[in-house]
Amino acid sequence: MTNAHDAGARPGRALLLLPVQAVLVAALGLLVTGPLAHHWPLSAEDDVNRALADGRAPSATSLTDWLSLVADTQTVIGLTLLCVLGLLLVPRAPRWWEAGFLAVSVAAQSAVFLLVTLVVNRDRPDVPHLDGAPPTSSFPSGHVGASAALYGGLAVLAARHLRGVWRNLVVGLLLLVPLAVAFSRLYRGMHHPSDVVVGLLNGACTLLVVGAALLPDARKGEAEPERAAPGTRRAVVVRHPHACDDGTAARVRTVLRRHGYAEQRWTDTTPEDPSGGLAPHLTGANADPAGPAEPAGPAEPAGPVDLVVVCGGDGTVRACADLVAGTGIPLAIVPCGTGNLLARNLGLPVEPVAALREALSGRAVGLDVGRIRGDGLAPTRFAVMAGAGFDAAMVRDASPRLKERLGWAAYVLSAARHLRDPRMRLSIRLDGGAPLERRARMVVIGNVGSLQGGLPLLPEARPDSGRLEVVLLDPRGVTGWIAAAGYLASRAPGRSRASGTRDRTAAHGALEYFGATRVDLRFARPQPRELDGDVLPAGTRLTAEVEPGALRVCLPAPTRIGAQAVSGKDGKEVAEHGHRDARTAAR
Repeated sequence: MTNAHDAGARPGRALLLLPVQAVLVAALGLLVTGPLAHHWPLSAEDDVNRALADGRAPSATSLTDWLSLVADTQTVIGLTLLCVLGLLLVPRAPRWWEAGFLAVSVAAQSAVFLLVTLVVNRDRPDVPHLDGAPPTSSFPSGHVGASAALYGGLAVLAARHLRGVWRNLVVGLLLLVPLAVAFSRLYRGMHHPSDVVVGLLNGACTLLVVGAALLPDARKGEAEPERAAPGTRRAVVVRHPHACDDGTAARVRTVLRRHGYAEQRWTDTTPEDPSGGLAPHLTGANADPAGPAEPAGPAEPAGPVDLVVVCGGDGTVRACADLVAGTGIPLAIVPCGTGNLLARNLGLPVEPVAALREALSGRAVGLDVGRIRGDGLAPTRFAVMAGAGFDAAMVRDASPRLKERLGWAAYVLSAARHLRDPRMRLSIRLDGGAPLERRARMVVIGNVGSLQGGLPLLPEARPDSGRLEVVLLDPRGVTGWIAAAGYLASRAPGRSRASGTRDRTAAHGALEYFGATRVDLRFARPQPRELDGDVLPAGTRLTAEVEPGALRVCLPAPTRIGAQAVSGKDGKEVAEHGHRDARTAAR
């Protein structure tokens, strides 16, 4: 159950500060309406209200009317209930403590507000009111306090689960709502400036108190690891040294120990070896017996390992999956990269350590991988997507510096540079059938289907379907690009499947879909190619085949991909293939 394991350490004693908060806010209100009322800046509040009332304009009035609606009692209660239900109905596991944090924050802020209005009696500003004045005191602002508790609480939860540019964007927008509501209450003549300032403080202090009482702190909860039971399981951890920082690595070590992996072997990736020298560990050999074991940890694993943990992006996961597929050894993903498309498609949390914790609390299921070869390419496997043309050029030319600063948004900037690239001529053969001649700007073969933000490039792709999905993108002019983008943005995962040579077109021919277990591509001229976000040498051929259920991946249980729960091939977990611990990823 998400977060529940940390809750026992939090008795909730911080909630006892709420009565203290109510007393302090009431005392502040008595000062504002009493001894301090005629001192600056409180003495200038009436001038502020009159200036705003004199400067009212129809457009601003309409906007503030909407902002008042966003923060009124019915809206706040309704949105809080919807958000709490959403947190409790999360498919992977209900987030009880986060739901409690949001509900208690909104309710506690309201309770403090009502108690203070029983003590402090302040009239509304002496200007025309654009809203009906409730019978409560003007001090503090209930609308502002409620919006600070609700939207500020959502911002706290977003900060816990989002990363990169999306985290900054969502948190920033949510925090702007209480400030906008504060301005609207002043503009509409409903409150004095000090009323809205204290309303903001009331909401913010409530979030601090309730958050300290109810929200688990992953770092603090993992500071004191449990001792692993003797007879221990062995894990190899492949770490991308730039994507996975030292703090994240320390937390990964702790989570593994708490799940019984007392023997850990850590190895870093290099540009020359993106799998970090994983291969010898899969057979019990050790390429470098004097290599870097886990700092201050137990002896390094000897013999076959029970789990492979990958701390990195899709490229690192792909390199490790290529070696692990077919061995029966479970693989756990700690998403630390730019895109983390496989983790997102599998429903893992975007926070690295939370993803590992939930995966180890679930089970290992068998998922498909694609095996690809081509001119100038050694046969290798992929778990997400392989492509040629526009998408490969976009990946190739994305600035490493921008990727580090902007995350996946760097690919959008790179894509804009290739919108006018010439179309390519290609032939596609599905399951050995007759070749189909096409022109396109890009071709993508997918084991999973969603891009960043859930954009369904291949709506029917599932990593447990036993097949690969293919899309050709061939927009004509600006209208073609708009049609394709609009179709993908509004597309829900489809239920029908294209198979064999039966194709499906969409967006006025800008998109064409196929599905098969083997896909052969031939290009008239060498094209840029990519594999799970890694650039490949340009070439004229690509052949991809599916390997059903070849990769065992630790996933939260029950895991949902698309509209169906994933439980391995034929609804069963894939066999252990002779590994001694059948519960490696089930604890």
